[in-house]
Amino acid sequence: MALVTALCVGVVPMQGPGRAATEPQASGVFAQRLQTALNKGSEQDLGAVVAPELLPTLASRYQAFRNDFPGLAWVVRPAAPLVDGRATFVVTVNGATTAQGVSYRLQSEERLAIRTEAGRLVAQDVISQESLLRSGKRPLQVTMGIPDVVLTGSRYDIDLIVEEPLGQAMLAGGLIELTDQQLATLSRPNLQLAPLGGGGLFKSVQAPQRPGSQTWALMLVHPDGVVTATKRVQIVSNFNDQAQI
Repeated sequence: MALVTALCVGVVPMQGPGRAATEPQASGVFAQRLQTALNKGSEQDLGAVVAPELLPTLASRYQAFRNDFPGLAWVVRPAAPLVDGRATFVVTVNGATTAQGVSYRLQSEERLAIRTEAGRLVAQDVISQESLLRSGKRPLQVTMGIPDVVLTGSRYDIDLIVEEPLGQAMLAGGLIELTDQQLATLSRPNLQLAPLGGGGLFKSVQAPQRPGSQTWALMLVHPDGVVTATKRVQIVSNFNDQAQI
C-alpha cells in the first residue's frame, strides 16, 4: 500500500537548512546522472550516485520495487530551489505489470530536497509525494484532491474523485494514515472498506497540533478493478514555514 519510491526510503534526512545543499549549477548534471542510474537499475550504477553508507539499504529496496514493476521508467529533473537555498528535484516514475492475470499501472511523483557530497547523494527531505496505482483492463480515471501543505490543528479534505460516470456500479473505499514504521518497511496496512455514495471518496481529517507530516493511503474498489493512492501532506505552523522543510 505504501507506494513511496525506493529513492525516498532509508535515506538520511537533512539536519536543517544550515547544511550545504547541492550547488544549483550542478543540479542539472546530478539529475541526469541519477536518472540514468535509476533506469539502468544495477547496484553499481546506483553506487555512482549514492553514498556508500546508504547504498545497501537503498539498493535492496530499489530492487524489490523493480521486481514488482520490472518496466519502470524514471525521470529526474531539477525544480525551483527552496527559499532557504536548498536545491530540489522532481522524481517521477511510471510502470506497468501483470500479476495473476491482472494488469496494474503505477504513477508516482515526489519533490525532494537533496544534499550531495563528492557527486553522491548523502541526505534528502521529502517536500511532497503522491502515487497512484490502478488495476484492470480499463483503469478508472481519478483525481486526488488533497492539499500539499496545511496548518497545524486545521481540518482539511481528502478526496479521491472519479472522473467518469459509473452508472449503476457500486463503489467501496477507505482511508488510513500510514505510520513512519509502515512507510519505512513498505508494509501493507489493513485498510477497512465501506460502501460509498458515488463520485469517489470524500473525507475530512484533522491535522496534528505539531508541525511535521501525514501520509495517507486511499483505496477505491469498483467493478473494473482497484485504485490505491498515497499522498504526503506537510503540516506547518505558518505557511511561510513550508519553504524551510
